[in-house]
Amino acid sequence: MSTLSTYACTPEASRGRLYPEAESNTRSCFQRDRDRIIHSTAFRRLEYKTQVFVNHEGDHYRTRLTHSLEVSQMARSVCRSLGLSEDLAETLALAHDLGHTPFGHAGEDALSEAMAPFGGFDHNGHTLRIITSLEQRYAEFDGLNLTWETLEGIAKHNGPLVSDVPRAIAEYNEKHGLELSSYASAEAQIAALSDDIAYNNHDIDDGLRAGLFSIADLEEVPQVAALFHEVKQRYPKIAQPRLIHESIRRIINRMVTDLIDTSRANIAASGVKTVEDIRALGRPVIAFSGAMAEQNRQLKSFLMRRMYRHYKVNRMAAKAKRVVAELFHFFLAQPECLPTAWRALTDVPGSKKTAMAVADFIAGMTDRFALDEHSRIFDVHARSWLGK
Repeated sequence: MSTLSTYACTPEASRGRLYPEAESNTRSCFQRDRDRIIHSTAFRRLEYKTQVFVNHEGDHYRTRLTHSLEVSQMARSVCRSLGLSEDLAETLALAHDLGHTPFGHAGEDALSEAMAPFGGFDHNGHTLRIITSLEQRYAEFDGLNLTWETLEGIAKHNGPLVSDVPRAIAEYNEKHGLELSSYASAEAQIAALSDDIAYNNHDIDDGLRAGLFSIADLEEVPQVAALFHEVKQRYPKIAQPRLIHESIRRIINRMVTDLIDTSRANIAASGVKTVEDIRALGRPVIAFSGAMAEQNRQLKSFLMRRMYRHYKVNRMAAKAKRVVAELFHFFLAQPECLPTAWRALTDVPGSKKTAMAVADFIAGMTDRFALDEHSRIFDVHARSWLGK
């Protein structure tokens, strides 16, 4: 017997797939979506795509893959407490970063700038493009043929889309309407805020590990600093690595608890009874309290000043942007230098069709592949002229 709430997304009520398929005897449709994502090429590449640091900078910094796993764990926990579909939230969490370029936001900024004359580039739109087109594994369709609920949650990752809709999402929406002007399911909202929790807290960990700021600097975020003090008082002789872990897990627990409690109250106050009620409500039901939202704003501001704009990170970002920009303009002007399968997707140098193929090729690169490709093309002393 199902223990899900009446406003949960249930597999039995799914709107189905663009290309109809027989149901599995052993897995729900959302479980199949999750498994298709895990087995995709794009998911495997996340292991070598950066969060903040370039992949080779250290073995213990977060990658897109470890981040996605952490988000999925948090999303499942919140859904379990609220009687929502853990499988759908996990699916969305695992898929949410598939469209990121190499080198994180620096790579995306460079690719967005390069693609500006050709309709732009957006990582969320590219995620949808990957799972509906670029993954080519199945005999009967391109993409992964995921359920409507999964596609909706990915497209509306940050809420309704009513203006400046990314090109890839707008094009797909024309043939498989995702109701872009409404909010997505509660499960999708949970996956999005779990992303925030994981990102902020684990960037504290990585920033401290990298020496970009100190524990003392966290005094700029009083509620975060208070938890570090609490751990230090309880364990006066604790070593710094344990102090950091014990403090961050308390911060995460406090944020997750606040999210659950606030969302439960929002759901009760809104009177929603079905997932359609949630979509039609006109505001999110999953949210932090005002106090926790303010703490998150303070933490994001701290990380922006102390980490993302640190001169060492700026140097990495500048190099990353140069690599992406130079690769793009080289292949745009000389598409005959693309690998054979990608060359077949282009036409003349400098055209929009060629630009889109080049953007897809570069966006799929891992950090190390992009660096190797750049070296093969621009370094006359590169070991292999033929490449791999």
